[in-house]
Order: sequence, then structure tokens, then C-alpha cells
Amino acid sequence: MRLLCPYCGWRAHEEFDHAGDAAVVRPQDDADLAAWHAYVYLRSNPKGICREYWQHTRGCRSWLRITRDTLTHEVIDSSFATGQSAP
Repeated sequence: MRLLCPYCGWRAHEEFDHAGDAAVVRPQDDADLAAWHAYVYLRSNPKGICREYWQHTRGCRSWLRITRDTLTHEVIDSSFATGQSAP
């Protein structure tokens, strides 16, 4: 699988570390234990298009938000996760 870094271009996925689902929302600090349990332990495993966080650890070290199809591994969109520009 190849991923698109907005700064470095297309690279092998071995240069990146997967950091999880970009759709998960952190609960408020005063949330109950059930909300924190769901945030930490419960994850969906969608089939199809999803948004994920990746870090280009063996490249420019940027955090990325990548939209891809989990069935075909096609990268649909790639952007810097924090609105940053290229290093």
C-alpha cells in the first residue's frame, strides 16, 4: 500500500505509523466512566471509506489525516492533520 504525504508525495506505507480513527471524539474532562471506556476501548472497524490519522515517522514526521477505502486501500484524500504547512 502507498500513502500520499502532502509534503513528500507518494510513499510506501512502511514509512508511516497508523495512529487510529480520525472520527473518534474525545469526551469532556468531566464525562462519566462509560464515556471514557467507550473512547479508550470501543472502536468500529468499518468496511469502506474511513478517515484515519497517520504519522510520516520515517519521512518528514508530519501528522496526516488520510481518507482511504479499507477494501481497496485507495487513498481518496490526504492532508496535514493540524492545518500545518510543509516543514
